[in-house]
Amino acid sequence: MPEINHIKKLRNVKSLSINKISERTGFSWETVKKYADEDHLPSEVIPKKGGMMYEEKWGEIVSDWLLEDYALKKKLRRNNKNIYEQLKELGFAGSY
Repeated sequence: MPEINHIKKLRNVKSLSINKISERTGFSWETVKKYADEDHLPSEVIPKKGGMMYEEKWGEIVSDWLLEDYALKKKLRRNNKNIYEQLKELGFAGSY
């Protein structure tokens, strides 16, 4: 995305030609032409996480724990075994 915005800026603000932009950025002429003159930007695809951890509540719980632990010293953070044991106490059906 930043490259596309840079190409658009060079074309619209600095009024450079396609060839000059291509030389400056190192992208092919066709790529520069596509992004410099088109109005719509390509959308970024965010992969959806799947599996039992994310389809149920467990993924959110673990993410919250990791965010909480991030503020702690490294030695005080939860490790994989501790996370698994705490999930088991909450009724987690998966395996270690």
